[in-house]
Amino acid sequence: MSEEEKLLKEAKKLPWEDRLFHKNWKVRNEANIDLAALCDSITDPKDPRIREFGPFFRKTVADSNAPVQEKALDALIAYLRAADADAGRFGKEVCDAIVAKCLTGRPKTVEKAQAVFMLWVELEAVDAFLDAMEKAIKNKVAKAVVPAIDVMFQALSEFGSKIVPPKRILKMLPELFDHSDQNVRASSKGLTLELCRWIGKDPVKSILFEKMRDTMKKELEAELINVTGTAKPSRKIRSEQDKEPEPETVADVVGPGPTEESGNDAPQEIDEYDLVDPVDILTPLEKLGFWEGVKATKWSERKDAVAELTKLASTKKISPGDFSEVCRTLKKLITDVNIAVAVEAVQALGNLARGLRTHFSASSRFVLPVLLEKLKEKKPTMTEALTQTLQAMHKAGCISLVDIVEDVKTATKNKVPLVRSLTLTWVTFCIETSNKSIITKVHKDYVPICMESLNDGTPEVRDAAFSALAAIAKSVGMRPLERSLEKLDDVRRKKLSEMISGSEDAVPGGSATAPVHGTRGSASSAEISEGAFVKRSAASMLSGKRPVQVAPAPKKGGAAKSGTNKKADGVAQPKVSKSIEPPEDVEPAEMSLEEIETRVGSLVQSDTITQLKSAVWKERLEAISSLKEQVEGLQDLEQSVEILIRLLCALPGWGEKNVQVQQQVIEVITHIASSATKFPKKCVVLCLSGLSERVADIKTRAHAMKCLTTFCEAVGPGFVFERLYKIMKEHKNPKVLSEGLLWMVSAVDDFGVSHIKLKELIDFLKETGLQSSAAATRNASTKLLGVLHRFVGPDIKGFLTDVKPALLSALDTEYEKNPYEGASAAPKKSVKTSDSSSLVAAGGLDSLPREDISGKITPTLLKSLESPDWKVRMESVEAVNKILEESNKRIQATGTGELFGALRGRLIDSNKNIVMATLTTIGNVASAMGPAVEKASKGILADILKSLGDNKKHMRECALNTLDLWLAAVNLDKMVPYITIALTDSKLGAEGRKDLFDWLSRQLSVQSSFAEAAQLLKPASAAMTDKSSDVRKAAEACINEIVRVSGHETIERIVKDIHGPALALVLEKLKPYGGLQESFESAKAVSVGASKGVQKAGKSTANGVPKHGNKAASSRAVATKGARSEPISVQDIALQSQALLNVKDSNKEDRERMVIRKFKFEDPRIEQIQDLESDMIRYFREDLSRRLLSADFKKQVDGLEMLQKALPSVAKEIIEVLDILLRWFVLQFCKSNTTCLLKVLEFLPELLDTLKDEGYSLTESEVAIFLPCLVEKLGHNIEKVREKMRELTKQFVLVYSASKCFPYILEGLRSKNNRTRIECADLVGFILEHHGSEISGQLKSLQIVASLTAERDNETRKAALNTLATGYKILGEDIWRFVGKLTDAQKSMLDEKFKWKVREMEKKKEGKPGEARAILRRSVRENGSDVAEQSGEVARSLSGPILRKNFGQLEVERQSMPRPMAVASGPTDWNEAIDIISFGSPEQSVEGMKVICHELTQATSDPEGSAMDELVKDADRLVACLANKVARTFDFSLTGASSRSCKYVLNTLVQTFQNKRLAYAVKESTLDSLITELLLWLLDDRVPHMDDGSQLLKALNVLMLKILDNADRTSSFVVLINLLRPLDPSRWPSLATKESLASRNQKFSDLVVKCLIKLTKVLQSTILDVDLDRILQSIHLYLQDLGMEEIRRRAGADDKPLRMVKTVLHELVKLKGTSIKGHLSMVPIDSKPQPIILAYIELNLETLAAARMLTASGPGGQTHWGDSATNNSASGTHAADAQLKQELGAIFKKIGEKQTCTIGLYELYRITQLYPKVDIFAQLSNASEAFRTYIRDGLAQMEKNAAAGRTPSSLPMATPPPSSLNISSPDFAPLSPVNTNPLGDAKLNVKPEPTNFNLPPSYNEGNRVNAITSRALGSDYISGDQRNERYTTGVASGTLDEIRERMKAMNDTNNGVPPSQIPHPSEHVGPGNAMQGGVLPMDEKALSGLQARMERLKSGSLEPL
Repeated sequence: MSEEEKLLKEAKKLPWEDRLFHKNWKVRNEANIDLAALCDSITDPKDPRIREFGPFFRKTVADSNAPVQEKALDALIAYLRAADADAGRFGKEVCDAIVAKCLTGRPKTVEKAQAVFMLWVELEAVDAFLDAMEKAIKNKVAKAVVPAIDVMFQALSEFGSKIVPPKRILKMLPELFDHSDQNVRASSKGLTLELCRWIGKDPVKSILFEKMRDTMKKELEAELINVTGTAKPSRKIRSEQDKEPEPETVADVVGPGPTEESGNDAPQEIDEYDLVDPVDILTPLEKLGFWEGVKATKWSERKDAVAELTKLASTKKISPGDFSEVCRTLKKLITDVNIAVAVEAVQALGNLARGLRTHFSASSRFVLPVLLEKLKEKKPTMTEALTQTLQAMHKAGCISLVDIVEDVKTATKNKVPLVRSLTLTWVTFCIETSNKSIITKVHKDYVPICMESLNDGTPEVRDAAFSALAAIAKSVGMRPLERSLEKLDDVRRKKLSEMISGSEDAVPGGSATAPVHGTRGSASSAEISEGAFVKRSAASMLSGKRPVQVAPAPKKGGAAKSGTNKKADGVAQPKVSKSIEPPEDVEPAEMSLEEIETRVGSLVQSDTITQLKSAVWKERLEAISSLKEQVEGLQDLEQSVEILIRLLCALPGWGEKNVQVQQQVIEVITHIASSATKFPKKCVVLCLSGLSERVADIKTRAHAMKCLTTFCEAVGPGFVFERLYKIMKEHKNPKVLSEGLLWMVSAVDDFGVSHIKLKELIDFLKETGLQSSAAATRNASTKLLGVLHRFVGPDIKGFLTDVKPALLSALDTEYEKNPYEGASAAPKKSVKTSDSSSLVAAGGLDSLPREDISGKITPTLLKSLESPDWKVRMESVEAVNKILEESNKRIQATGTGELFGALRGRLIDSNKNIVMATLTTIGNVASAMGPAVEKASKGILADILKSLGDNKKHMRECALNTLDLWLAAVNLDKMVPYITIALTDSKLGAEGRKDLFDWLSRQLSVQSSFAEAAQLLKPASAAMTDKSSDVRKAAEACINEIVRVSGHETIERIVKDIHGPALALVLEKLKPYGGLQESFESAKAVSVGASKGVQKAGKSTANGVPKHGNKAASSRAVATKGARSEPISVQDIALQSQALLNVKDSNKEDRERMVIRKFKFEDPRIEQIQDLESDMIRYFREDLSRRLLSADFKKQVDGLEMLQKALPSVAKEIIEVLDILLRWFVLQFCKSNTTCLLKVLEFLPELLDTLKDEGYSLTESEVAIFLPCLVEKLGHNIEKVREKMRELTKQFVLVYSASKCFPYILEGLRSKNNRTRIECADLVGFILEHHGSEISGQLKSLQIVASLTAERDNETRKAALNTLATGYKILGEDIWRFVGKLTDAQKSMLDEKFKWKVREMEKKKEGKPGEARAILRRSVRENGSDVAEQSGEVARSLSGPILRKNFGQLEVERQSMPRPMAVASGPTDWNEAIDIISFGSPEQSVEGMKVICHELTQATSDPEGSAMDELVKDADRLVACLANKVARTFDFSLTGASSRSCKYVLNTLVQTFQNKRLAYAVKESTLDSLITELLLWLLDDRVPHMDDGSQLLKALNVLMLKILDNADRTSSFVVLINLLRPLDPSRWPSLATKESLASRNQKFSDLVVKCLIKLTKVLQSTILDVDLDRILQSIHLYLQDLGMEEIRRRAGADDKPLRMVKTVLHELVKLKGTSIKGHLSMVPIDSKPQPIILAYIELNLETLAAARMLTASGPGGQTHWGDSATNNSASGTHAADAQLKQELGAIFKKIGEKQTCTIGLYELYRITQLYPKVDIFAQLSNASEAFRTYIRDGLAQMEKNAAAGRTPSSLPMATPPPSSLNISSPDFAPLSPVNTNPLGDAKLNVKPEPTNFNLPPSYNEGNRVNAITSRALGSDYISGDQRNERYTTGVASGTLDEIRERMKAMNDTNNGVPPSQIPHPSEHVGPGNAMQGGVLPMDEKALSGLQARMERLKSGSLEPL
């Protein structure tokens, strides 16, 4: 025995520890072998030896000797198989040791190490395993990292995600993606793909993809396509294995057993939420300034703050924390006035719910009621956000159906139907996504809610209730609903039953496929051989082959002859095809050669198989020939196809070297594929890899290509191509790719493209074929693309834009060789497989695929298209083009509706470049979308055609290019309706019509037949009479093409609608067809007559009728004559029974809207004449229209006589068609027939008289139709006609309005006809003499008349001088201001004429020139409008009845204004303008308002000038005048008149109130009247229906905003609080509606409340601008009027006005604190019982003090508040001291100014009396000695005055009467007599809100009483006298001694006397706190009115104290 053997023998006696760690490696080796054997023999996991051996392995696996280490791993494997989970305690140390020492060893060692790791996982030591893996992947040696990744991959693959937590692996992967070693990266990608199988693609993408490089992302994206289905574990942990006694038995079961088991073992769905780490968002939220942002006043800042929260909360998982404050804030923001902020808040809540889940439960329940209430919003953005948030809350588990029952009940009873329906829809969602157990619990609560909702009046609510009930039934069955269904009627029960049965039928279908997967999963798991470790690489996932769970070790015999199989396995099985028939499995399973031979059986002779295995090629050739004969002789080939193919792939296999044998094998496969009825796709997959190599070999190429083609016939080319892409791409032999592509060329040629997915083929060619370095491959790719071009067309070029230029030129050459054949390119071969039809759908019947771009059309893009920044809009348009480029200019119509809407908006963009870019983009979209664009575009073509109306040539060319692209996508017949409309659009313009006709001609010229073109004939015919010769020429060419392509039959049917020159042209074209000869002759006569008419018209231009007018008239006359030459008397008899005028379908408003209102006359155009004719034929009886339209003047006269006779009986009908009749009269005026014209002039006066009798007033449109023509024709050459026209015009002036007719007559003064000018000048004189006051605002137009005095024509000069003389008679010397600049000669003529006029007036005893006007103006000033109206000089009153009485119209006192004013027109114009506004008609007042606006504009431009000072004095009078005018103008407009006067009065008021000085000068009573009037009109339902009603409402709102912004805020509050009382019923208009007075008053009060809310909101910043005493007085009066009983009743009814008054008072108390008591000077606080306001003030003070909400200036001076004085009396004293210093500073400032020095001294004297301990002069240390002396003297004088009972005369005394001082009120401070609010103090920087006005700056007692009595508020509660009494009792005068006495009593009270008269007594402190630092506790109460004046200190010269 050798030494070594002895050593080994001795060592066996040693303990295990010594043996295992012996220094001799052989001893250690033997020890490990023995240990392994021993462990194998242990059967009990609890054996004590297991625990003993455990610690050894930590060192043994780290043995330095490689063989020993390997044996140690064997021993460890045996040990782990014997052990149980208890061994896991050793796992960490052992795994760490293996990682450190084994993973870099020999391959066998590594494999065993991986097996050990798997066993540790099996023993549930997963944490130890993953800890070790974290260390392993950080190894610097890449060789050690790959096995670590592989073992994680295998552990996850076999045990599943339930055992191996994916979260840990996900954390490791990011650092592996950037590893330097490619094998590591490949393995990490494989592991990522495996994760996708277990937890889904989306979670992996969201967690990992952002951490990857772009290249890796692309690679993984490509690989992810292959990951399909869900994975299932194939291996169980030890504890679960122990529960299964006999796994073999389970494996054999094929029945329902495995299905059940697989159902139980189905992998649990991994929630992405569990995979990610929580993120803390509260800390960064604080840093981002969230809390400040949400309180911002600007909505954008609030939105940005919430958006930051939304962004932070969008993380997958949020760390739990205290989110209660965040939720409270969001709850408020949900109800934010700005919808964008509210939407953002709702979205933030949704994100918080998703991120916090159950941690958000309490907060979700807190905000749920608000969210459900907010469902009433109709904005889609809000509804969508709410729906998503509510669903997120339930899905995240924040709330369950159990929690929300009460909230749902409340919501389903909401008054808004939308809330009810959407709540039930959400409940339905919750039911559908809840467990059955929860529904079982809660269905009793929800079924009654739904049943009740079934009776709802809104269909949407009922439908939602039905859905909810159906969802409950689907979850828990019908039983819970049976009893409820009995209560329903049959219809509803049937509907509900159908819904329930429908939903139940859908249930089994969803789970039908589940058992199938389960069975397969179980069978495969059963096949795993126990204990076998099969090493699998993570990188193998990247081969595209699905990881096969069944992987038995291959037999050696099978591998011997199939050396190429391993190679084939890697590439032969690319991605799983999306098979059309789900049962067919396209992936062939592994099968050994022995199994193949067994299954072949008797099909093939055994000798043949033996020979196929032979090494001698001749024997193999003989055997394959024999096999071929045997296969050809088989009768039943269908059953044996797969096994025969498998046999041929194995024997002789694709590795066969002999060419002849190879050829025979391919022939056999080809025969089988062509002979079998159904050739399995598995067989194709088995053969493709080998065949692709055979194609590359020139000797077998033909056979292999034929075989591939046969495969295509069997299974379709789509499947074969799809499988070949990857094989050819990855094969090392470049010929495989190049020759494969050449075969594809032949395949496409044979089969076409209908079965191929073109996108994939083109992408393959771009990425692989064209990028190849081999020229043969590139050439083959080019050929294939060329063949595709033949089938697909030029669209293919869009997919190849990014190809190199050299290749593009080669491709173009190839395209030329293969021109597009379209439908004619029929395939030569067909596919016999059954799924060919579906492949067609997936392939290319629509040639190239189209991409869905709806995801790229984001809300951001659409919003950017509407951006105010033109650059952003342009970029957005370009972004659309970019999207088209990215989708290869092939897009689907899905989701593009909003895009077209946004692009349509850009077609009217102000930036022309953007319009052109948009046109180009629309063309590109149409080209990319194809025919679908016609439906998707929503009629955008009409807008494209409008662009042709642009005068720029570039724009029109751009529009035409877009039309070309549109035509390429859509057939012309779809475009014709749009083009027809466009051609009749007058806005298109001549150039646009010409271009469109040219374009049409080009398109029609290439058509052979096009019936739809006939629709274009009518607009083209109309264009033949266009003024532009170019348009006529283009229309003629187009008509020729239309007639050619439409066909003569179609044209003959519509030729009767054609008129004018086009008719002859059309009939000329139809002449060869022999039809319509009669019509042809007639048309020829028409054209001849027309030409003669033109010549005749050219010679005669008398009476100012232009040639064009004659041409129109004569051509139409001839045409009419030709058409109506037959006798008509018989027809007339038959028509007598019909009505003369048919106005049934008349729409006068639409016709009038088309009238262009011009003062200057233009001759009617041809198209206007044609429209007139069609209207007359439509609305006039046939015999009447025929006569009136006849060319024979006699018939026209007959027609007029018919009308004249019927006039009284058809007056109402004539009013409806009056505009048509007037247009016909205009036409007769333009003709030269005197007889007809005289008849018209005879008829018209009668017509006007009839209209007057009917009470009808001509509209502006009707006057605009006729009056310009009448004025122009006044200069007729026949005196009789002129005379009749003159009288008719004067009648128009009387019937219509002088002020409205005047501009038309002035236009006549500019006529080219001298006689017309003379007549018009005479008419101006007539109007001046008889209607002078009506045109007083237009007198500057007399300069036109004056200019005629320079004319050469004597008659013209004479007429002008006569008119001006008449003006001189009326205006006197003022006329010189209106005649403009004249030459000396003109002035001389006028002087002479005026002197003559004076003499003439003296003869006739008519007084002096201008005297009558002066008398009128004096009477207006003295007696008002009544006297003026009696004098006959004021215009007529309103034509319609005044619908509303105007209360509160103040007597306008005419104040004398100083003559010198710095305005152009002088004071006379201003005063005259106000007179006109006050007493003139609404139309006349417009002229006055123009003057006022002009004066205001000029004065505003120089605000510091004297002009503004003068206007300020007159501001109140002006506003009072305009306030009266508001009702008159609106009532006038409601009668049907124009709203022009309304607009002017509102505009003048806005302009007045825009100026703060003017606004501030308006008195309270005037504001009261104005605000009441404006609010009443805002509420009037008739305003929206007025002319421009919406604009008037907007103007009313704007005016209210301006008033509130700039008027005195004190008056605003007072007026609005007064208006909270019900209005006098007589103030309301007498509306047609039956609305009750209470309802009207409620609406009015609501509007007033809104205004008060807006004023109160900004009270904090404007508190110093208001007189608190006045406001408190108005609140006091309001509360006293109500009385306590009424207040209690209203408080219970939640009365808005009362609540608003309380809110104002609360806000004042909050802002002023206890010093509010010092502002009660106008409230009789000592009256009995005490005023109600005192109780409310005390209550507010207590409440605010308890809540610590009083402002710093509030409680500072008070010491009887518990929390402010007792706890911190020092701070209170300091605040009081500071407050006193501030007020003293204001007083000193006042003393320093001349105007207010007396007031200041008096207030300072009051301070010294109230605060004797304050050293006034100590505060004046910085002042001069002179100032201090002045103060001393002044105080001494004030004391003397006080002793004598005198007060400063400039101040009103506002102290209570002496009688009320006998009973002191201990709770309130003394009242100051000071109550002023100087104008200069006003700082009105507040956002305008509609409601209030101000009191004048200073007023005495008399003024106050007058202000109240003059206010026209018909209060239901108090009269004016009662109010006066209140004022006098509350504001009587008193002496200083009485004030001192009262002050003393109140101080005593504060030092301990308990209050007795206030309902809510406040807390008091002891007398020790009453005095602090020498400041009395009542300091702030005593300073009434000073707070409002402290602001002046900021701009003063004195320093603050």
